[in-house]
Amino acid sequence: MLASYQHIYEFEVRDYECDLQGIVNNANYQHYLEHARHKFLISANIDFAALSQRGVNLVVVRVEIDYLFPLRSNDRFVVASNPIPISRVRFGIEQAIFRVPDHKPIVTAKIIGAVMDATGRAIRPPPGDR
Repeated sequence: MLASYQHIYEFEVRDYECDLQGIVNNANYQHYLEHARHKFLISANIDFAALSQRGVNLVVVRVEIDYLFPLRSNDRFVVASNPIPISRVRFGIEQAIFRVPDHKPIVTAKIIGAVMDATGRAIRPPPGDR
């Protein structure tokens, strides 16, 4: 299952990420997914900050998340990521969270992003950044 993903990043649940029921608050999963996407970009030699300085912005425009099973304090887990083609100005990343070490599926997500210029207009990425 994990072998089919291009990028895997490991985390551990911190106490303050849990709600009164002792499970990770649903909003924190977006933080995990976001951090893993940034690490994925770095691993692909895509410098998010350098792109932005050149007026090329990668912007999330849609998030779909299916919550399958809760994480609890001190659980270790991985976020697995794969790029998926969408269009010339949009891109997608499929992500999944699995608890470690049993690889229990926790979350599946599909993130759609767009490439935009400094004015917020959708653009095709410059040739060297495709």
